[in-house]
Amino acid sequence: MTKIPVRVARWSATHPWRAMIGWFVFVVVCLGAGFAAGTHEATTEDFWVGEGGRAEALATEAGLQRKPLEYTLIRAADGGRVDEERAVVGEVAARMMELPEVERVAEPVRSADGRAVRVAVTLRGPELKGKKNVVPLLAQTATVQAAHPSVVVEQTGSASISKGVNDQRGVDLALSERISIPITLLTLLVVFGSVVIAGVPVLLALSAIGAAVGLNMLVSHLVPDAGVGTNMILLIGLAVGVDYTLFYVEREREERARSGGRLSAEALVELAARTAGRTIAVSGIAVIASTAMLYFASDVIFSSLATGTILVVAVAVASSMTALPALLVWIGRRAERRAARGKVARRERPELGFRTAPLLRVVQRRPGRTLGVSLLLMLVLAAPMLGLKLMDPGRDTFSRDIPAMQVYDRLTGAFPELLVKHEVVVRNSAEQQDEVRAALGRLNERAQADSLFAVGAAAVRTAADGRTSVLELPVPHPAQSPEAIESLHKLRADYIPATIGRLSGVETAVSGDVARGRDYVRHEREILPLVVGLLLLVTFVMTVWVFRSVVIGLLGVVFNLLSAAAALGLMTVVFQGTWAEALLDFDSRGAIVSRVPLFLFVILFGLSTDYQVFVMSRIREARERGLSSCAAVLEGIGRSAKVITSAAVVMVTVFGGFVALQLTEMKQMGFCLAVAVLLDAVVIRMLVLPAALLLLGDRAWWMPRRRRPAAAPAPVG
Repeated sequence: MTKIPVRVARWSATHPWRAMIGWFVFVVVCLGAGFAAGTHEATTEDFWVGEGGRAEALATEAGLQRKPLEYTLIRAADGGRVDEERAVVGEVAARMMELPEVERVAEPVRSADGRAVRVAVTLRGPELKGKKNVVPLLAQTATVQAAHPSVVVEQTGSASISKGVNDQRGVDLALSERISIPITLLTLLVVFGSVVIAGVPVLLALSAIGAAVGLNMLVSHLVPDAGVGTNMILLIGLAVGVDYTLFYVEREREERARSGGRLSAEALVELAARTAGRTIAVSGIAVIASTAMLYFASDVIFSSLATGTILVVAVAVASSMTALPALLVWIGRRAERRAARGKVARRERPELGFRTAPLLRVVQRRPGRTLGVSLLLMLVLAAPMLGLKLMDPGRDTFSRDIPAMQVYDRLTGAFPELLVKHEVVVRNSAEQQDEVRAALGRLNERAQADSLFAVGAAAVRTAADGRTSVLELPVPHPAQSPEAIESLHKLRADYIPATIGRLSGVETAVSGDVARGRDYVRHEREILPLVVGLLLLVTFVMTVWVFRSVVIGLLGVVFNLLSAAAALGLMTVVFQGTWAEALLDFDSRGAIVSRVPLFLFVILFGLSTDYQVFVMSRIREARERGLSSCAAVLEGIGRSAKVITSAAVVMVTVFGGFVALQLTEMKQMGFCLAVAVLLDAVVIRMLVLPAALLLLGDRAWWMPRRRRPAAAPAPVG
């Protein structure tokens, strides 16, 4: 593992301009090829999960699949009854029908209080394409509004809400960059005391992000992009890219200070590559291996998240192996020329980070007590995770700053039957058409008699061959409400078995807004043990392989579990309660977005293993120089402490910037990642790890040895 980083660094150091130009060309080619190929977005079929997915597959085969539906809401500007809705409705219908994106326009429906009128507009094409096709409809709605100032004409629906979420995500990511990049530069300036050196990590991180974005577009033709890959590239790329460069640059500066000017810039880079280069390569492999476990979730969203993360980490490692040595040689040669002219800049050592000497003295004097108190603290922080509740990331989690969500709230307030819709899909033989029709009627009667369902609003759609039918049962409750969830349970467990379920040879499944969410949450709960088990195994094997110690491998798994659990526990306390709503600007739903814990668990394991590798590599180097186990621990922790805490400051800054975003899902991810990195860098690496290693001594490096076959006895005679 050491030879490859050294060879690559040596070539880059001796050919700096070729390496830098080559890296620039690589980034440009990746971006150019990506934009030329475009992004292959996931289709509706890629999101099918559980019974709800089976129901949608049956409906799609019969041409009865859900299509993007938009609503134009018309109400009086003064809040009274709508008086001139005929002219407005007629103009809306006429304008919409002229658009090639529109399939049909339904008859207008007046609300029960007469204060609002809705017009349903069905778009052409699949459901997920609606967010791109909805723009002309929004323009027509705005035109009608301008022509009729006495009424309010506004639009909402699945397509316009999706577009609003995408637009807000773009604004949020731009805000995150404006927050994180300046603070990262300031942090690095304090660490290195040089504007040029401080700019190198940010420059390489941004170039890695650019290359990864282009590669993600290309890879999306193999692994469809669910629309979250770029988000993860931006979330992880800056933090990991800066960290890898920070470790490499710090080691090069350390070698420069040790040589006292006797070594050339090329020799210094090669020395740094022997230690930091190998460590970065191993850390990158560890993060990639951990993140790859998400593919076992068999979920397009997790696959997209994994692909984006793996690509940006791989590219960040590649930039540290190639472009970074070349840049350091170029900067080193400039410093040498300045020194030759007598203009030697004052060298600064990293001063950012926690003062670790007092902590290490406490750990050294009382390792047992330090370990016990630290573990107790982490367990207390992790305890709230036992009360973790999951919810589907549906409309209820979207920010109400999105205009389409504000209109959606007004629409469902006037027409509560539009809140939720269950879709009962039935496939039968041609001879059973009449029986199925009668059974669907009985099912509708049971639903109409139940207060959980909307009265008089059910509809049946049947395929042309009569073999497939879809019964739509509206529910006047939000999708995340106990009433909506109970209505789905009754439908699946009671009403269908008592009606359609009595018919032999008939296939039935339920989909809809609630079913999609509940089936998705159930799917994630089922795959969680598998993914976590594989993650623990991979982490253990990687650590044992790198450090040749079973004990170090076990410690790595346990400590990673502690930091991840503590961060998830704190996230549960903050986001499931209401006490932090004003502080962090979010609306608590009493639960965590369902895909957040699993994704965070995997990413946190990768990042924790990252820090484990950096710290333990320093300790092993000290042991290889002949120091005792105790002395090696103290020196390794002491030497790595400042750069580890500096890197943690960068990561916390980048991840913490996502807490300022509007999307609840991104808030939760940013908060949990920031807290986990802080706890891991300070509590685990500065207190728990050294205390455990001091208590174990040489036993920490135990590794079972293979038995050598006994030598054959010498021949007699």
